[in-house]
Amino acid sequence: MPLFSKQKSKLHLRLTNSDQASAHGGQVLVDALCRRFDLWQRLQREPALDPRRRQSVGFTPAAHVAQLIFALTSGGASLADAERIGHDRVLMNLLGLKKGADQTTLGEWLRAQTKESVQVLHRINAELVDWASGQAQPARWLHAGQAEVFFDDTQIEVTGHQFEGARLNYEGNRALGWQTLWLGPWLLDGILDGAGDVSEHLSELLQAHRARWQDRPNYLYADSGSSAGKYLNQIEQGGFARWSVSYNKWTDKLDRLAAELPESQWSAKAACDQAQAQYAWLKHQPGECQSAQKFASLRWKKEGDLLWRYAYVVGQPGEKDSPAGVFERHRLKGAKEQGFSEVLNGLDLHHPPCSDLIANQAFYAIAMLAYNLLISLKVLDLPDAAQSWRIQTIIRHLLTLPVTVSAHARYEVARICIPAGWLRWWRLFVDQWIPKRQSGRPVVEAVDSA
Repeated sequence: MPLFSKQKSKLHLRLTNSDQASAHGGQVLVDALCRRFDLWQRLQREPALDPRRRQSVGFTPAAHVAQLIFALTSGGASLADAERIGHDRVLMNLLGLKKGADQTTLGEWLRAQTKESVQVLHRINAELVDWASGQAQPARWLHAGQAEVFFDDTQIEVTGHQFEGARLNYEGNRALGWQTLWLGPWLLDGILDGAGDVSEHLSELLQAHRARWQDRPNYLYADSGSSAGKYLNQIEQGGFARWSVSYNKWTDKLDRLAAELPESQWSAKAACDQAQAQYAWLKHQPGECQSAQKFASLRWKKEGDLLWRYAYVVGQPGEKDSPAGVFERHRLKGAKEQGFSEVLNGLDLHHPPCSDLIANQAFYAIAMLAYNLLISLKVLDLPDAAQSWRIQTIIRHLLTLPVTVSAHARYEVARICIPAGWLRWWRLFVDQWIPKRQSGRPVVEAVDSA
């Protein structure tokens, strides 16, 4: 076998002008998906998104949103990154944008948004989820035939007092709360503000989207932040056939009830060489609850323990579910939490771009669109082997690709460098979803600067 070692490259280097090449050729995939959903025209039809007094000059809402989406799906995280994307002439030409806005113009547009326009962005995002989930193979987003819904909150810490709406969180740091609702792998909705309770918007989000799951088998996951009695009441009214919530607060009463259960109520003990864990059902009516709740209870001992330790999950189990089965199903909530982490890390949403709350709300609504576009691209179009890819893998492997442009007698050609093993997939995608350039002048679309 020959020896392989690190050597100096024998290739000659030749530098090309940025007007001839770009590192983001894969963005044609995102643009094609947006066109399949008709995103650009949907944005253009919404007057609430356009604060311009003179409609004949400046950037249209679709141009602003497109630039921010392409920046986020290219690894950008700030308005400055979006401005740099706008300076990429090859990319702008590839995506049908005459030019990009600078960060000042983008910031002014975000700050000019209103509660109504932010709601428009959220509605379009929910329509994208409806469209993508309706197009997708059920096995790629349903679990055991059930639509999984997940509610969670994260604290986005900010530095300084200039961020409107920020409050001190439970760790004593200034932060904005982002409360989100998920349907399968998609980020269905979210509210960014200075909510004082981590489940303050639970009822609002459930009622706004109840129709999206109530007529199909479904399951809701939530963490202990939603375990107060008033939130359990809201979940019971949310149209869920089955649900489970982590319950690690106010457990003194449950601990006493669990300790009083006869041995016959607990599941059989494990073998001596296995961890000692047993399961049982408990009924208890926490304060503010409208009815008694059913708790799956777990007790276990570690080596050297004299007393039992306890854990609880409250919820609506199926008729044939066991307490152990409830715990096993509820552990799938960890995968949902990892998905939330992927949004924050994959699109680097830890840093709100503006000091105005309405601007940050608009930016995070657009970030939700960007994330769901990437998830939809994966679920709808990527092969089975790529269904486990994370957002950063999609960006790095499919979207950050070299592209060069060369001029011919009557037209220009963009050549995208495809990774090894993916040429056939790309050809099939282009043939199906990217229309061929017709002879004559292209039809003008009002999605760029006027």
